[in-house]
Amino acid sequence: MPTTLLDGIGLLVTGSPEHGDGSPLGEIPDAALVVDAGGLVAWVGPSARAPAADTRVDAAGRCVIPGFVDSHAHLVFAGDRSAEFAARMAGRPYEAGGIRTTVAATRAAPDDVLTANLAGLVAEMWRQGTTTVEVKSGYGLTVHDEARALALAGQVTAETTFLGAHVVPSEFASRPDDYVDLVVGEMLDACAPHARWVDVFCERGAFGADAARTVLTAGLERGLGARVHANQLGPGPGVQLACELDAASADHCTHLSDDDVAALAGSDTVATLLPGVEFSTRSPYPDARRLLDAGVTVALATDCNPGSCFTSSMPFCIALAVREMRMTPAEALWAATVGGASALRRADVGRLVPAARADLAVLDAPSYVHLAYRAGVPLIAAVWRRGRPEPLA
Repeated sequence: MPTTLLDGIGLLVTGSPEHGDGSPLGEIPDAALVVDAGGLVAWVGPSARAPAADTRVDAAGRCVIPGFVDSHAHLVFAGDRSAEFAARMAGRPYEAGGIRTTVAATRAAPDDVLTANLAGLVAEMWRQGTTTVEVKSGYGLTVHDEARALALAGQVTAETTFLGAHVVPSEFASRPDDYVDLVVGEMLDACAPHARWVDVFCERGAFGADAARTVLTAGLERGLGARVHANQLGPGPGVQLACELDAASADHCTHLSDDDVAALAGSDTVATLLPGVEFSTRSPYPDARRLLDAGVTVALATDCNPGSCFTSSMPFCIALAVREMRMTPAEALWAATVGGASALRRADVGRLVPAARADLAVLDAPSYVHLAYRAGVPLIAAVWRRGRPEPLA
């Protein structure tokens, strides 16, 4: 693979204060970027000082940003829940129980159906600038189906998450403790080889603090990192548990006490906000401003799933974060790139700095502000992964 010079960049976002103007986004106007033969960033800086390379690509004044890092998605499933969405729009409140509808459809679906749906969603994400995505299990809830989901997810990403503790399936409704025993025993044994992370839905209607701690601790003992669905439906123990166990992220964070915010600010746990969920469920949006002002690391992700949020668009989530959660365009882009990488505890993606992967999106716009300013407009002109531009079709 030859070295490549991408120049003519009207505005380059590196995601690093040291490689740019000193701001968190690390902005460089009239910029260039060099990709080495291994698909990594070799150099960034002003176009006038760019070193030579084997080939040259002209960005024609467009803005170049790191590829989005979507750190929370549920993509292995079958079935459709549009009727549930329509009912919510007519006034029915969101509840976690709808997950069981998808569980039934997913269990019944053959591998080729699940694979085709997964591939289609990943392609949607790619066309919208996402170059790294985390994919959870959680719609099988049997030993076989959870392991199957993770094996399929592993075909499209290294960021796979075991979410056997999504809800208690119907056949265990009267025996929830027995289901937890299954999750931390035979199911974890089958799933751990296919997973990097363990997650639990710590909410009313799903799993309480004791059960969540049992599941997460078992996963940690097997070498998996921890993530937590926390404080989405109301106040609860999820955020505190995530911080206690040094989870990489506490996701949703819609209903937070002052103690929850303080715990996040004093930890390495990222608060991953999922504004598409609030849009789709007509629920209150998380207070991103409160978290940012407290010094909490914030990420944005889609939570793409068939029930509470069926969007694959990180640009849409950025626009929602700016409009509804009082984030600036710069803060929202940082959260969708560097923040997402932090939620996965990765330094090789979400930034365009030397030695990072050359995963990037070229915007058909002069500035990243247009992601929120022109909400709903397809602005991704090109996407590069490991230094190679790939077709968006």
